[in-house]
Amino acid sequence: MQNKDYALLTDLYQLTMAQGYWACGKVEEQGCFHIFFRNPPFNGGFAIASGMDHIAEVVENFKITDENIAYLASLDAPGGGKLFNPDFLEYLRNLELTVDIDAVREGTVIFPNDPFVRVIGPVLQCQLLETQLLNCVNFETLAATKAARICHVAKTPVAEFGLRRAQGESGGLRASRACIVGGCASTSNVLAGRMFGLPVSGTHAHAWVMAFDDELEAFRAYAKEFPTNCVLLVDTYDVEQGLKNAVRRWYFSLTMQTFRMGLFLLGGVMPGALQLLKIYMEKPSK
Repeated sequence: MQNKDYALLTDLYQLTMAQGYWACGKVEEQGCFHIFFRNPPFNGGFAIASGMDHIAEVVENFKITDENIAYLASLDAPGGGKLFNPDFLEYLRNLELTVDIDAVREGTVIFPNDPFVRVIGPVLQCQLLETQLLNCVNFETLAATKAARICHVAKTPVAEFGLRRAQGESGGLRASRACIVGGCASTSNVLAGRMFGLPVSGTHAHAWVMAFDDELEAFRAYAKEFPTNCVLLVDTYDVEQGLKNAVRRWYFSLTMQTFRMGLFLLGGVMPGALQLLKIYMEKPSK
């Protein structure tokens, strides 16, 4: 799940370079690293910054533990002997970060070649953090940017529903949060809701409809159990008939406000779906 041992969440060459700086007497030599991008994702001209909270978590929890030291000490060099100098590993064991990090606020619109994270401090320490910080912001900024583009086109509240397609557990959690940063109104990810304080929302599955003898019976059962949280999926079998059944369910017991929640699912189901919906709402079948 969420990793709190961030010191080794890095590329090996960051550690070998750190040993090189240490051996060359460059432990206190200062450096300045910037994070920026050259080409905007999706050819959209901009991106939405996200992952800054993750940067803070990484830096606050950075500690090279005894277990980490033992693992590094066990690594062999390809040409023979141990990869790391034991004296360097003792230096790492006692290392405390002294870097300064500046970043734009999450949700800020950012553009190509403009730095949105800056790290200043001993170049050795900057090097140790480089991979981790890139990992924090690259994926989350991509997810936030995609969410922003969808929300801009939708012009109505968008619910994020990507957990089942996400890159593992941690990827799903961070992506759900990033989508809220990008403008989504809620997420289906319950754990992300609890961990990050995000609003959660959901529909029912097609399996719910298939568990009943017919679609209208499924709609009635769900609406009865959740009269104030009713979003009906109309495309399990036939979209046009699904629309009719949804309107019949609404017409007899649901409020217009409740039913409007279900409209979020209909715009891209089939051409003319919203036009059909208006017709059925004016003259619903019994």
